[in-house]
Amino acid sequence: MFVNNIYSDPIKKVLLDFLLRMADTSLVLGHRLSEWCGHSFILEQDIAISNIALDHMGQAQNWYVLAAQLQDENKSADDLAFLRDVLEYRNLLIVEQPNGDFAETIVRQFLFDVFQFNLLIALCESTDSNIVAIAEKSLKEVSYHVKWSSEWIVRLGDGTKESNERIQNALNKLWEYSGEMFLPNATDILLADAGLGVDLSAIQSTWATYVATVLKQATLTTPEKKWMQKGGKDGVHTEHLGLLLAEMQFMQRAYPNCQW
Repeated sequence: MFVNNIYSDPIKKVLLDFLLRMADTSLVLGHRLSEWCGHSFILEQDIAISNIALDHMGQAQNWYVLAAQLQDENKSADDLAFLRDVLEYRNLLIVEQPNGDFAETIVRQFLFDVFQFNLLIALCESTDSNIVAIAEKSLKEVSYHVKWSSEWIVRLGDGTKESNERIQNALNKLWEYSGEMFLPNATDILLADAGLGVDLSAIQSTWATYVATVLKQATLTTPEKKWMQKGGKDGVHTEHLGLLLAEMQFMQRAYPNCQW
């Protein structure tokens, strides 16, 4: 649990922003993956995707609880998840992108999984024990996520002509959302300097090397796009997030404090 007087107000503000980013990113991706439940092409993968969605929901819960403790406004994890408006969300843009076909879902998952894996490893060195505890727990789950999405990238890329074309098209489409993960904003810079966060440039090369290795094995071409989308970290989102939140938050907003 946070002792709220341990950090100065400026640090508390950016730390809260970071915790919400971690929580929002996991929540939104978990919701996206949950949309596959009952719609996958084989039962085994339907279960796999649902389990990964649950992992992200659990991670979101942990980050939201920590954020609520730091905020100290008598709010719950549910309040932060369901009672904030779209401009208050800090998730990365890549996770709010629609599922599309299975190839798009896999590319989105792969690019993010490799990033999250390296981010969590770095967060295990944070000077805050609460962040370390969540990072260590999440890392066990994300290790499997990376293995799963990497194997599907290779399977589809080095499969049939159609599967190769679909996964390459998905990669070309979603690549422009990968740069935001490593683009630091003021929150990232301040927390890295304070020893609480991560120097994103330090993990970018590791991410790029792993991604390039898997894409080569999958006989896929790394896109040459230089320009990257950005804004999610600061609350500027694509139109997709508003629609997602309208669906996800409906029950709580229509029936406040409802219980099963």
